[in-house]
Amino acid sequence: MNNFLRRIVKPQNKEDEDFYYEMKELLNFKPIKLSHYKKAFTHRSIKETDSKGNPINYERLEFLGDSMLGSVIASYLYKKVPSGDEGYLTQMRSKIVSREHLNELGKDLELINFVKSNISNDHIGDNIHGNIFEALIGAIYLDRGYNYCNQFIYDKVIEPYVDIERLEGKITSYKGLIIEWCQKQKKKYSFDTYEDTGNQNIKHFSVKISIDGNFVAKGRATSKKKAEEQASKRVYYAMQDLITG
Repeated sequence: MNNFLRRIVKPQNKEDEDFYYEMKELLNFKPIKLSHYKKAFTHRSIKETDSKGNPINYERLEFLGDSMLGSVIASYLYKKVPSGDEGYLTQMRSKIVSREHLNELGKDLELINFVKSNISNDHIGDNIHGNIFEALIGAIYLDRGYNYCNQFIYDKVIEPYVDIERLEGKITSYKGLIIEWCQKQKKKYSFDTYEDTGNQNIKHFSVKISIDGNFVAKGRATSKKKAEEQASKRVYYAMQDLITG
């Protein structure tokens, strides 16, 4: 009886009705409890809380969705590549669920169009796309359970994007690659990081990478990690013949 009642719940107003059909088209199945999906697209800047004072935003759903995504991808790789050892499977899973890849998925699905925020999309940060994608997976799991969650990940992630041979050659961390190469070649390296905001309101960082005392490349971004990765990528392409040779 409870399952029957759950399935006949309908949107109570025009806004909910529009959101219901948008979600139905995005998910390829009927959502039951819209509140899960509304929360998945609510940014913390809205500062909404429930009756107990708990925040209503996508962050907890993001945590749940990240776990679900990782488990489904792990299961897929375990079955797909029976010869892969633990290290290989872990590396491949990391490539599929990398922040860069999840951001691409979120952008392809245009999830930003559903986000409710008090911050302009131009200032909200690129990772919002991947964060919302994970939150959506968490909402699906709460609303319809594991099987629907599993199918959504197969339809939106595995079938259109997962190519084992291509992923095997994909670099997930240029910084890690540069450090590993320097250590193997017994070369000294340094990442010199400093604030480089200039006339901009948003804080920026610059990183200069030197190898054996010689400056090789520089990167600049809104975080130290991004700046290091950008500079490392430039080092890789500047020294690609040596590194891959």
